Amino acid sequence: MTRSCVVEALAGWVPPLRVTNDQLPESWGVTDSWVRSRTGIGSRHRAGHGVATSDLALAAAESVLRGNDSVDALLLTTSTPDHPLPATAPSLAARLGLGPIPAFDVSAVCSGFVYALATAAGWVAAGLAERVLLVAADVYSTMLDPTDRAAGIVFGDGAGAVLLRRGEDDEPGALIGFDLGSDGGHADLIMVPAGGARHRATGRSPADGDHYFRMHGSEVFKHAITRMDGSVSTLLESLGWSVDEVDRLVGHQANARILKAVCERLGLPADRCVGNLAEVGNTGAASIPLALAQAHADGRLRPGQRVVVAAFGGGLTWGSAALVWPDLSHTQVIPHL
Repeated sequence: MTRSCVVEALAGWVPPLRVTNDQLPESWGVTDSWVRSRTGIGSRHRAGHGVATSDLALAAAESVLRGNDSVDALLLTTSTPDHPLPATAPSLAARLGLGPIPAFDVSAVCSGFVYALATAAGWVAAGLAERVLLVAADVYSTMLDPTDRAAGIVFGDGAGAVLLRRGEDDEPGALIGFDLGSDGGHADLIMVPAGGARHRATGRSPADGDHYFRMHGSEVFKHAITRMDGSVSTLLESLGWSVDEVDRLVGHQANARILKAVCERLGLPADRCVGNLAEVGNTGAASIPLALAQAHADGRLRPGQRVVVAAFGGGLTWGSAALVWPDLSHTQVIPHL
């Protein structure tokens, strides 16, 4: 047997402020039926004034640890760090009282959770850690342009946490395969133009709105379908799994039409594609662990099922991973849902 990374516990957390489609700004000129028909989203949660990414990450991490601080490393994946530097993970480790363990951020936008899973699996396989705490958290509300209806109806805030341990490659919960990719030639499709070294090097003040999130929706839509479909297909081929053998696909919760199209291209029945997009919207890197936690809690994920997760995000980045779902006694129902 090889050293494998095994899912031991799972938790999700969203802030209590829930914003339904009927509560969106009147200036956007949208209705509940209009938003649902285009995105599949009925509500999203907002962190609110003074609440940062590490605050959401802390709530999810505390839920998954449940007082157990025996962790060798902490990975935080986010696109909305508390500060440009330092990384947010060390301060999260300190707030959790985990001691001087290695802690660092993983930045792959909405693909961050899958990238961080692969990173954690590498640490375990290399003998660098026996147990890893992986937290995915984003507070997109802090970088959305209040006049940008397209992004405003989609994004929500949230966090998910997974506790991973060393195990055997044939036990339930073992991460048994990955596929990852990127295409930086399309970096401009999802971007915050200002705030980094590229803009600072110009010496110019940011133009109005350059510190806000920007996305070319129609192009992103096409790339998301193609890349997630391709990644899952490549992963299944490497594992020797047929599509019929996949019990559940948990995709990045970006848009219901994207998820439907991916399932159709794969030939996967729609009832095997699970998520919680309608309740929380697109929560960035947190979307997959949030969806996993809720699906496990309500019985849509059951021990022994073959599960594939797939993501797509800015960069462009994408990835997928597979496991046989374990019996998780410590999975926490997501508060406020």
